[in-house]
Amino acid sequence: MVTGVTFYVVLPALLHVLAAWPRLSSLVPAWLSLMLLAEVGSFVCSLALQRMILRSRDWFAVVTASLVGNAVTNVVPAGDAVGAGVQFRMLVSSGIDAVQAGGGLAVASLLNAGALFSLPIFVLPAVIGGMSVNRDLLVAALLGIGGFVLIAAGGVVTFYYDGVLRFAARFTQSILNLLRRRRHSWAPLAQRLLEQRDLIAADLGRQWGRAILLVAGRIGLDYLSLLAALRATGARPNPALVLLAYAATTVVGLLPLTPGGLGLVEATLSGLLVLAGVKDTSALLATLAYRLGGYWLPIMAGGVSYVLFRRRYGGVDTETPSDH
Repeated sequence: MVTGVTFYVVLPALLHVLAAWPRLSSLVPAWLSLMLLAEVGSFVCSLALQRMILRSRDWFAVVTASLVGNAVTNVVPAGDAVGAGVQFRMLVSSGIDAVQAGGGLAVASLLNAGALFSLPIFVLPAVIGGMSVNRDLLVAALLGIGGFVLIAAGGVVTFYYDGVLRFAARFTQSILNLLRRRRHSWAPLAQRLLEQRDLIAADLGRQWGRAILLVAGRIGLDYLSLLAALRATGARPNPALVLLAYAATTVVGLLPLTPGGLGLVEATLSGLLVLAGVKDTSALLATLAYRLGGYWLPIMAGGVSYVLFRRRYGGVDTETPSDH
């Protein structure tokens, strides 16, 4: 119902963006190629980060599970939860421990979300220095900084206070007991969560520089893809203002209102690019090209990945974590 209402609201803007499809042939090929390469590089950084946090040497399992999970996220209502669940099941089917997979995916998501919320911080020096910024973009920047503070505080609390994970284990096990009508103690789950938390903290402690580099690479290359899409239309906007528009749009895309932010991202990004000084026609065309590389093509890659995964592993595990 929420997805339907949201689609109803954003459908005019989505159709307006899609109507620019015939003009894709007018894009500068060199910049379009750079846009696609940057998007591929962004996905590679994301996959490498997940592989590092999952402590897995199996590129095939990590890549296929991530691409399939991303595709499900982009086509199913409430897709973030469903896509994460599919990715989790595929990782478990490939032999990765269930708690390790769940903890690793959660940490990767928090790192990426925290980095996205922190982007406006890099524009603040220019704003303080007198750069003219639209009021709506400035408000989006302040909201992003507030979100970054909350995520950072939550991460610190989780990694330094055991009581948070014990509470999460007790709550999760109580829900499982109700759903499955079987009584299990929450203590074993809490112990495994604490052990995995300590392992992840140790891994990140040893490889924090690599983790930061991969997160920065994922977001930086995705942002570069948007800049290349804009240059492909002939636009030459202020990169700092585009960064604010990009940051606000990616945060909106995290809201599970439509699959993969479909409609929301198009409406938000095209509108904010106009506020950043891009002409309306260029903003629509750049948004369409950018979403082609970051949304539509990965869906097709996810379908191919699922077929390849089934050929190697024979299917997806349907057992719950407690069964393992």
